[in-house]
Amino acid sequence: MFAWWGRMVVRLRWAVLAAAVLLVAVGSTWGAGVFGQLTGGGFDDPASESSRAYERITDELGPQGADVIVLWSSDSVPADQPAFRDPVTATVTRLRERPEVASVTTWYDTQAPALLATDRRATYALVQLRPADEDGKTAAYEALRPAIETPGVRTETGGNVPFLHEANRQTTEDITRAELLAMPVLLVLLVLIFGGLVAAATPLLIGGLAILGGFVAVRLVNLVTEVSIFAINIITLIGLGMAVDYALFVVSRFREELAAGRDTPTAIRRTMATAGRTVLVSGLTIALAMASLLIFPQSFLRSMGLGGMAAVLVAMLAALTVLPALLAVLGPRIDAWRVPLPWRRGGRPAAGGGAWARIARSVMRRPVRYLVGVVLLLAVLAVPSLRMEFGGFDERVLPADAAPRVVSERIAAEFPGGTVAPIDVLVSGAPAEAVRPFADRIAGLPGVSGVQVAANRGEATLLTVSYPGEPTGEVAQDLVRQLRELPAPAGSEVLVGGRPGADRDLLDSLADRLPWMALLMAAATLLLLFLAFGSVVLPVKAVLMNLVSIGASFGVVVWIFQDGHLADLLGFTPTGFIEPSNPILMLAVLFGLATDYEVFLLSRVREEWDRTGDNTASVAAGLQHTGRIITAAALLLIIVVAGFATGGMAYIKLIGVGMIVAIVVDATLVRALLVPATMRLLGRWNWWAPGPLGRVYRRYGIREGAESDPAERHPAFTG
Repeated sequence: MFAWWGRMVVRLRWAVLAAAVLLVAVGSTWGAGVFGQLTGGGFDDPASESSRAYERITDELGPQGADVIVLWSSDSVPADQPAFRDPVTATVTRLRERPEVASVTTWYDTQAPALLATDRRATYALVQLRPADEDGKTAAYEALRPAIETPGVRTETGGNVPFLHEANRQTTEDITRAELLAMPVLLVLLVLIFGGLVAAATPLLIGGLAILGGFVAVRLVNLVTEVSIFAINIITLIGLGMAVDYALFVVSRFREELAAGRDTPTAIRRTMATAGRTVLVSGLTIALAMASLLIFPQSFLRSMGLGGMAAVLVAMLAALTVLPALLAVLGPRIDAWRVPLPWRRGGRPAAGGGAWARIARSVMRRPVRYLVGVVLLLAVLAVPSLRMEFGGFDERVLPADAAPRVVSERIAAEFPGGTVAPIDVLVSGAPAEAVRPFADRIAGLPGVSGVQVAANRGEATLLTVSYPGEPTGEVAQDLVRQLRELPAPAGSEVLVGGRPGADRDLLDSLADRLPWMALLMAAATLLLLFLAFGSVVLPVKAVLMNLVSIGASFGVVVWIFQDGHLADLLGFTPTGFIEPSNPILMLAVLFGLATDYEVFLLSRVREEWDRTGDNTASVAAGLQHTGRIITAAALLLIIVVAGFATGGMAYIKLIGVGMIVAIVVDATLVRALLVPATMRLLGRWNWWAPGPLGRVYRRYGIREGAESDPAERHPAFTG
């Protein structure tokens, strides 16, 4: 099948390239318009108690809570003096006249102690916006920002909407900077790897196609379902990274076939029958790993799953169609515009020579020593992951000087009650007098610093519960649990929400679905690798190896970001926990990437096994031929994600550092040493499959048939 595909692409090369040009045109115009179509936020589970509380509060009491907090302060003038009061009240009057504003609550109107700093030189207002959806609130906030500035006093804005707005802005800025830094470095590295400008440019061309094609795909999906802006982030990361990997693999094999004396059509046919098959298996595996994110109810995770699937599938298709069509046109000119590199001594090193041949021979001679050594090292790296603690993200993920973080920290430190996100408790179906004893019981709970009636209408009452510390802190989370366990007043229903309640629900929702996500990824990997290699041992080993490398990455992440080591060097504030969506996203991406490298290695090993039937020689030859390519692919992918580690957002740093560690561990310790050592020890059992499954593989396996591959004499060891 793959050899046939290679012949077809050569025959239709100009039509394929014309279709690629059309995709670039559509992607850079209509596809790029996706930025204005996607939604923000999407962190809530619509079925959670906090989401139901928000809807019921809005239905029964009207919009409640503060979307924006405006903090005014002075170094010397008290808030009740005319020099402070007059400009602030003038600003409040302007805000109340704006159509975007539903209400403004200030200390000047209510004399509420919580709104005045203990030194009386600062006060804050609670601004409620009219739009009900997150995108509408963000747009309203952006329109209001010029009107909030107050002459004569220091003005800072915080609260949920400014926090999310700043987080999205900073994230976009971090990712854009990472991409701008990565592209020139990628080009330089590709030139060093390939030794020529033409060959080096092809992976970047496929990467651009993957990104633009991903934009088009996501915009099409957005026509039928809501997609979050977070899909764009994963498209640029996965699309560029996988496209570079696939192009590197295909171009390297094509040049190898040309160097063996084959003409261009034959070289492409053989490249598709080998490297093309590998790209297909890898792309499908990573796409299914990203599809596991679709089981989560949170829009932002589902959107990243959709974005990742789109990017990987487009990168795969481009590597199987556009790239071979381009190679058919270029032929031997793929090596044009050579760059003189002193260590090459006039030519490329022979495939399977040099350092990787020595490593392969060493691993084959001492497999037990390598197995024990690598496992011990990975176990040491993974140990901290056993004490990973989860918590929601708060303003501390922002840079220290970001206004929403400054406002949150100042209110916590300088104001009585000290919280920007109280817990909302809706009591529905009880008269106000029946709610008072319930409020008294709440006030007696440990950790409660205050209980207030925020709104009342008929038999619906909203209580706001304040507490010390952060909304994601232990006190707030314990209070949410205690409030949900309190008996409701007779005949009433109590719903607990607010930001702490939403954080609690997010943690519970992710924990409930995480095992199913892991099961889906493992099942998809086992199935695809069996169909690719005809063994039940290799897929199981691949899943275990993936978990080993990911566990090491998680251990380093816990040691750095949860425990706070290297915080000053990396420039973040440790919180003592990990926001759970980050490791979930990393699990999906890293599981796919680890399988990607496994497929690269096993494909060449399987090719040698089919040719010789000698397991030890096959493993050694597979490592010799792919070691340099896997290392180069890993290095290029590290460059793609390295900019993340230098960003301003703590969770972007976490993803960048975690992925770099996982890629380094996987490409060196796991694929270059641990996998070959275990395959050497397993011997023929690597290729074992029960008789019925062996027949399934021979009939439905993802492989070349006997006509295309007459040397395939050892398809499986069955029993």
